Amino acid sequence: QVQLVESGGGLVQPGGSLRLSCAASGFTFTNYHMSWYRQAPGKERELVATITSTEDFINYGDFVKGRFTISRDNGKRTVSLQMNSLKPEDTAVYYCNANEMWRDYWGQGTQVTVSS
Repeated sequence: QVQLVESGGGLVQPGGSLRLSCAASGFTFTNYHMSWYRQAPGKERELVATITSTEDFINYGDFVKGRFTISRDNGKRTVSLQMNSLKPEDTAVYYCNANEMWRDYWGQGTQVTVSS
C-alpha cells in the first residue's frame, strides 16, 4: 500500500522557519521524483519544489526565491522541505508528491499557517 505521510506543519510567525518531512512507503522510492506542492484557499495547487530520483536536478517555484530547500534521503525514504523567511502568503496546505512517468502519488497534506 502506497503511503506518503507529511509532518512538520503548523503555525509560525512571519520571518520564521519550518521543516516539512514526508515519509514514503509502498513503492520503490529511488525510482521516483519527489516534489512538494501547496494549495492556498481559493487558489490552484502550485509546485513548490522538485528533486529528481537521482538528485541531479532540483527546481523551485519562482516565489521561493532562495528561501526553501528540498532534500531527500533515499535510505530513510524521506523528502524534506526546509522553509525559511516565511511570509503570510506562504500559508497553504503543503502536499508531498511522488512521480514516475505515469504513476503519481499524493499525501494528505499538512497545514502551514504564517501569521502574527
